[in-house]
Amino acid sequence: MTPERDTHRLGTVDQMGQGTPASTWSAWRRAFDELDLSGWDRVLVVAPHPDDEVLGVGALMAALVSRGADVTVAAVTDGGAAYPLSPTLGPAALARVRVTESDAACATLGVAPPHRLGLPDGAVASHEPELVDHLLTLLRPATICLATWAGDGHPDHEATGRAAAQACRATGAVLVEYPVWMWHWSSPGDEAVPWHRVRAISLSEAELARKRRAVDHFVSQTQALSDHPADAAVLPPFVIDRLVRDREVVLL
Repeated sequence: MTPERDTHRLGTVDQMGQGTPASTWSAWRRAFDELDLSGWDRVLVVAPHPDDEVLGVGALMAALVSRGADVTVAAVTDGGAAYPLSPTLGPAALARVRVTESDAACATLGVAPPHRLGLPDGAVASHEPELVDHLLTLLRPATICLATWAGDGHPDHEATGRAAAQACRATGAVLVEYPVWMWHWSSPGDEAVPWHRVRAISLSEAELARKRRAVDHFVSQTQALSDHPADAAVLPPFVIDRLVRDREVVLL
């Protein structure tokens, strides 16, 4: 679903509902330091919705697995609210579809099916203490916790980032954030983004192709459920183009 924006922060003009195009980001070749994966032996990826883990850091997940890291995913919600007015799939049925898609995508990246935390899609902020409690059971000292950035421009993503930060402080885990909707709401050089914290993961053609194969499993999001206007694809090509490019980034 299209995220709500805090107009006092991320600053792009959302023309025609499509955000900043991939071509604008690709033309902005700001140099970022490469991410150092030393010590990334145990990694927990926290995804607000089924697909965020793959769209944000799918190639990084696969690279970590290939290096022998223990990579697990915690899915905060099952994504049942993606089509709130759909005449085709209700929330429960859609959630079942999205869980299946997420499991298949993770398998493509070499990762086991996610831990399903079962919080309500669209209302993670109302359940932050519960999310913190879940994460406390999954995190250990020195675990790398990859969670959506707390400034990402989507309420569920931001609540997930806040909860992950709190759980990391309590356990001694290391918080690393990744953006998803930032690429929609922000724009190159946006002063609301802490670019000094950004580290890049440059992707080979093989790594990019593997991420694309994983993304292809999310049919319920990338293709319309029906011809009804309420069933239009949540992640049309212009969104995927922003998120599947030749590098991923995280914020340290």
